[in-house]
Formats: sequence, C-alpha cells, structure tokens
Amino acid sequence: MRTNVKLVTIAVFVATFMTAIEGTIITTAMPTIVSSLKGIEIMNWVFSIYLLTSAMLTPIYGKFADNIGRKPVFLFGTLLFIIGSAFCGMANTMLTLIIARALQGLGAGAMMPVALTIIADLYPVEKRAKVLGLNSTAWGIASVVGPLAGGLIVDTIGWHWIFFINVPIGLGLIALIWFYFHEEKKAFAAVNIDYAGSLLLMLTLVGLLLGFQLLGDYGMSLPVIGLFVFSVLTFIGFIRVEKKATDPIIDLKLFHSKLFVVVNIVAALASGFLMGIDVYIPMWMQGVLGMSAGIGGLVLAPLSILWMIGSFLASRWLTQHSVSWVLTVSLVITATGALWLFLTPAQTSFWLFLVISSITGVGLGATMVVCTVTAQTSVAPTQVGVATSFNTLLRTIGQTIMVAVFGIVLNTSNSIGLAQAQVTDSSVMNQLVDPAAARQLPTALLGQLREILYSGLHWVFGIGVLLIVLAIGLTRTISRESGTI
Repeated sequence: MRTNVKLVTIAVFVATFMTAIEGTIITTAMPTIVSSLKGIEIMNWVFSIYLLTSAMLTPIYGKFADNIGRKPVFLFGTLLFIIGSAFCGMANTMLTLIIARALQGLGAGAMMPVALTIIADLYPVEKRAKVLGLNSTAWGIASVVGPLAGGLIVDTIGWHWIFFINVPIGLGLIALIWFYFHEEKKAFAAVNIDYAGSLLLMLTLVGLLLGFQLLGDYGMSLPVIGLFVFSVLTFIGFIRVEKKATDPIIDLKLFHSKLFVVVNIVAALASGFLMGIDVYIPMWMQGVLGMSAGIGGLVLAPLSILWMIGSFLASRWLTQHSVSWVLTVSLVITATGALWLFLTPAQTSFWLFLVISSITGVGLGATMVVCTVTAQTSVAPTQVGVATSFNTLLRTIGQTIMVAVFGIVLNTSNSIGLAQAQVTDSSVMNQLVDPAAARQLPTALLGQLREILYSGLHWVFGIGVLLIVLAIGLTRTISRESGTI
C-alpha cells in the first residue's frame, strides 16, 4: 500500500499544532485552574515540567524512529500525549496536574521530532523547506490562538476541556497515521538499545534544564550549582559511553561535520531569541502601553503569517545559493527586526510593533527552515531521525536557557529601578502587567513603573540582538564548506 501524502501531511501539521498550543493555551486558563486546584506556589511547574519531559526523551525517540520506524514511535508518542491530556483534565490537585503534564510532555517529545522526520521521508529537498515552513507556522499560530482559545474554553465549558479536547483530535491523528502512512517494517529484535547512553543523556538534560529553571526562580543557589555540576558529570559519562557503544543513541561522528554543528547551534540561538519575542513583546503591550491581553497577543500575528513567507523564500534560495549565504541573509533580516526592537522608545505605536513582528517573522521563518533542512541533509539517510530530534532538542534547550536568562535580566533591572524610585513593594510590577489592575495605581507611580519595566525589556531585547549577532558570526565560519541543497 502507498502512503497518502496529503492526509499524512495534514496529520503532521495537526500534531505539531497540538503539541505547540499546549504551551500557550494553558496561560489564560491558569488563574482559573489555580482557583480550582489551589497550589499557586508550584503552578510554574505546570509549564516547565512539560518542556522538561518533552526535551529529555527527544533524542531517544529519534534513535528509535531510525531503528524501528517512524510510525510506531509517532503512534506511541501520540497515545502517551492523549493519556496525559485525559489525566490533566481529570486532575483534582495541582500536584496531579503537574504529574499528568509530565506524561503529556513525554508524548510530545516523540510527536514533534518524528513529525519533522516524516516530512523528510515524504518530500524531496526542493519541496521540503516549503512544507517545513507551513509546519513551523503552527508554532506561531499557537502563540496567538492559544491564549484566546484558552480564555474562550474556560468561559464556556470549563478549564478541564482545554485538555479533554486533545483526546478526540489525538485519536483522529492515530487513525490517519495508522491507515494512511506506510513504511518498511523493521524488526524490533534487531535494535541494539544503548541503555547506558540513554540514561546518562536523560540525566544530563534533566540536570541542565532543571538547573536553568530553578536559576530563573531562585538565582545561583546551592541546589542550582549542584544540578549544573551533576549535569556536567553525567555529560562526561555520556561522552565516554557513546565512544564505546556499538549503536550509540547519538552517534558522535555527527559532530565531525562542522555544518551540522553550526546549524544546530544557530537554531538554538534563534529559538532563544524567539522565546524573548513571544514572552516579552506582549508584556510590553500590556505593561508599558496599557493594552489588553488580547491586543498584546495579536501583535505576534504578523510573525506567524510572515514566518511562512520567510520559509518559502528560504526554500527558493537554497536551490540557488550556499547554505551559508541563505542562513546569513535570513539572520540579517532577523537582526534588523531585533535591533529595531532594541532601539524602539517606550511609547511606540502599536502599528510599528506589527512591522517589527513582520520583519522578525520573515527572518526567523527562513532561519528555522534552513537549519532543519540542513541538519537533515548533512547526515546519512539512516540518521535523519536522530539528526531531526537533535535539532528539536537544541531548539528546546535554547528556549529553556534563554527564558531563565531573560527572567533574571528583567527581574534584576526591575529591582534596581524600584530601589532607585524608592518603591519598596515589588508586587506592584505584577499589578502593572495587568492593564485592569494597573488603572488602580496612582498616575505618578504608574508612569515610573512603566519606565522601569521598559528599561528591563530594553536589556532583554539587547541580549536578543547579541544572540542573533553571535548566530551570524557562527554562520560565516561555514562559508567555504557549504553548497546548495
């Protein structure tokens, strides 16, 4: 039987959207969930545990996708995601919700990279970039649609359904992949599983990501230092094990290719910058300009739409120019938007932010597609799954690290600003970013707080500029080795 390319592609798009929107749809619902389940002191883990568990198994799922096939791994991940979603909807305490979100993340860790690998199987290189661009747009759309959909569901049928709705959609995905995606069957018995390498890699990722999560919450405390030391030690152990493994979970020979290494690091840097855009532009809209949450999210809509245009441009350029040329142009476009954002005054028109969002959307859309396609084409066909999952992993690590770094920068700047303004109650910054609550603040204080918040955001976006400049510098190091795709 032949694969139905159109239906499988639709299934991949829906799977990407499902896993992406899980990180955003819950934001609007969180106040209601906290009111229902209590446990406000641990609510941050509802977000971070999903990111952590989805990242830690991503390389392992990629290896299995190469060894036993994309179909069984994707179906297993989707089933885990459905079960986790159902348990999330049935949660009656904050702790049980966090545990269920961990299970959800374990499923998402398979769905995201294997979906990209399936696209690599279905489409030749010249078409792949366009399809990946469409698929990547789901992330941008999720960042806009998620909060709006979360609010609508909470106000109508209840917060439980932001999770329950995944069950019928997930079952539909399983049906589409089961009946319409066909690949050569591989014997599971032939797989030589690298248990030691897998365990050490998971421990390394848990230590690293958990360390950065706690760093953003508590600063450089003893537990954070301990986690980083633990992560370094397990990583050293992982390298030693992989050098001796018969069939390593990540073949270290992949890193002999400078092209593969650079595009993955660039993907991590660009993903970190994207996280700053997604989190802090809406905060600027609400906290500095006093706009509603809906308008604050709407400013990211052009980024989602122009992301697709950027991916189409990149797919055309890749057939005519070197990877280095296309990636440099893509990053320069991104840097233009980043620098403009950094230099923008506090009281800037909402419409100007739409222009900045559009420019960064074109640049990031092109950059991400080039990085993904190049990571896939720079390895042997038998390693496409591992290469794709590693690219996904680096993007997740980039996002996790930079969320912590941006948070530290903003909090430090806010603390300094409040001290200079002789404001002792730091909770007023929480009140500031809620436009309705901000109206209750004294007018003179409101103006001061907005300047303080703007100063912090200014430094956040300054770091964003540095990330893209660093990515451009790295890209120039591959100029002599990369040709057209």
